[in-house]
Amino acid sequence: MKIKYIIYVLIVLGIAYLIYYRIAANKKIAQDGAGMSKGKAGSGKGLQVEGVVVTASDFTNDLEVTGTLEANESVELRSEVSGLVTSINFKEGASVSKGSLLVKINDRDIQAQLQEALTKQRLSATNENRSKQLLEKGAISQEEYDTSLADLQSLKAQTQLIRAQLAKTAIYAPFSGKIGLRSISVGGYITPTTLIANLSSINPLKISFSVPEKYIGQIKHDSEITFTTDGFNKKFTGRVFAIEPGINTQTRTLQIKALVPNTNNELLPGSFAKIKLALSTVKDALIIPNQAIIPVLNGKTVYISKDGKAQQVKVEAGTRTAEHIVITSGLSVGDTVLTTGAMALKPDAPVKVTVVNHKSKI
Repeated sequence: MKIKYIIYVLIVLGIAYLIYYRIAANKKIAQDGAGMSKGKAGSGKGLQVEGVVVTASDFTNDLEVTGTLEANESVELRSEVSGLVTSINFKEGASVSKGSLLVKINDRDIQAQLQEALTKQRLSATNENRSKQLLEKGAISQEEYDTSLADLQSLKAQTQLIRAQLAKTAIYAPFSGKIGLRSISVGGYITPTTLIANLSSINPLKISFSVPEKYIGQIKHDSEITFTTDGFNKKFTGRVFAIEPGINTQTRTLQIKALVPNTNNELLPGSFAKIKLALSTVKDALIIPNQAIIPVLNGKTVYISKDGKAQQVKVEAGTRTAEHIVITSGLSVGDTVLTTGAMALKPDAPVKVTVVNHKSKI
């Protein structure tokens, strides 16, 4: 029990020390600021801060988002009928042409049904022709002829149905592309639920991504995008070809797709992509580092240096990147914006500014 009390005492003492240290530090900062505000000539005291001089330059608004590569066309090959596989006419991972026979299923029973149906159809056709001649001679009634004609038409329909079933025993490539790994073997029994293989058209590829709602006015058809993937240390390009006509109400984003050439089949569907989309260029924009911005209850402010003192200025901001932000009002060219010491600064506090180079990454 004594050890427990000792631990409690040590914790309380530690907290008390931290509070004392913080109060002392704040008091020292306040004393330094008050001493400087008395205007002692030549004292050279003031809070040491860094700042940048505001200049006007062109700003290209690049939007960086993530997306996914997709096949231009993709399908899971399956059979419409059940049966034994009699032949597989493709190699895994190979390219196939549209209309190529890929898989053949045993069709002997359907062939037999077709021959039977054709025989019945020929016999019915003979009966229909005989009835037609008798009708012309008045030997039978119109009703009797109509019955024989209906029988013939019914048998023709049955023959067409069997031919359709027979066609389903052969699986052809619906489009040209690259076929994946097969999951069947010759002699195996497959059903409509059995996956045979995946067929994908990967030249060109599609890249799917979303952008925030506020950028919808800057996205155009045929806009160029650049992107990188983890698999290659180089940039790829594509062009926007489709834009969703509505906003996703859950994510407040706009779905976009771009077409990407893939002549060498380097890129694969499903790959993760980091996309850069050039939206617009702002002429003579005022750009400052993000760290200069101070969020307040009703907007944003920055500190500027004026006559050796810090002045808090309310600003309105536009586009923001990872490092910089465009200021639309509140600042002028030539203002010195303070980028450090914001937590210790107060209005009219003396400051000593070290100007650093500020080059916007456009």
